[in-house]
Amino acid sequence: MQDLLSKLEAINYRFQEVGKLIVDPDIISDMPRYVKLNKEYRDLEEIVQVYKAYKNVLDNLKSSKELLSEESDPEMRELAKAEIEELEKQRPELEEEIKVLLIPKDPEDDKNAIMEFRAGTGGDEACIFVEDCFRMYTLYFKEKGWKYEIINSQEGGTKGYKEISIEIEGEGIYGMLKFESGVHRVQRVPETESQGRVHTSAITIAVLPEAEEVDFELDMNDVRKDTFRASGAGGQHINKTESAIRLTHIPTGLVVECQDGRSQHKNLEKAISVLRSRLYQMELDRLHEERAAQRKTLVSTGDRSAKIRTYNYPQGRITDHRINKTMYNLSSFMNGDIQEMIDALKMAENAEKMKGQEQQV
Repeated sequence: MQDLLSKLEAINYRFQEVGKLIVDPDIISDMPRYVKLNKEYRDLEEIVQVYKAYKNVLDNLKSSKELLSEESDPEMRELAKAEIEELEKQRPELEEEIKVLLIPKDPEDDKNAIMEFRAGTGGDEACIFVEDCFRMYTLYFKEKGWKYEIINSQEGGTKGYKEISIEIEGEGIYGMLKFESGVHRVQRVPETESQGRVHTSAITIAVLPEAEEVDFELDMNDVRKDTFRASGAGGQHINKTESAIRLTHIPTGLVVECQDGRSQHKNLEKAISVLRSRLYQMELDRLHEERAAQRKTLVSTGDRSAKIRTYNYPQGRITDHRINKTMYNLSSFMNGDIQEMIDALKMAENAEKMKGQEQQV
């Protein structure tokens, strides 16, 4: 307990220090440093609030125990006992909350995200499932108050999408969505199946933290830019000019296309953002691989070829294979009710991190 208090006191001291720095005119004029310190202040504030509540409980426990040992009045002794009982209940709850708050945060968690959906095995049915999942997540974004914009899309043969990429803006997005990367498998009777047989199809979802210029410096001399006409469903959406953009990163061979914006300038801006984020993700993956040798993580494997979840329509169930969690609310899940699964994945990741911390101690 003394170790925990020492750690919390040091955090509180740093919180006071950062509080003074963010009102310093020299810091305010240095925008990158000011943004970084502001974020640190917000992160520390939550821990400091819980620390104050915890310290208050410990102080009250101490004084109530002193009162019990000194007091002879039966009524006062009963009051002291009741107070001690209540505080002893609060203490482990606060300690648990503090342990979770002290888990090192992924610095990417607060970033906006880019989400890419691609049809895998299953032909038309996989394209339809891309559309179903796209709808599921956008309903979830609406509930969270997040904004999203389609960056690029390619329609399927008869229905749905072969692929679709979106940019999502809001608070703590990457931290909430990062566990969705991987292969999502669907088992159901396709609309085109006359025999009523259950088919298995799969799609791949990739969630990337949106990289800012300060995160990853993209040298445009390494990038080849091509323009082409956007392909669309027809009518007013057919682009008469070459507004669609294709960027090729020559050193890695990465290709990014963006054609959903109305102007070439907007498409170029979006394509650069996606390319920068993909290159940043490659760098993060490399770092994660190095760390993985020291600490295996069950939840965020980083392996996008790993089958992470099955959506079984005949049984109305969703199973996440990383944490062996099965839910039987497929209909509401596909209507955006996915928070319970995301929370379970976050809890599993936190439990692993806590285990790792305990082993290091």
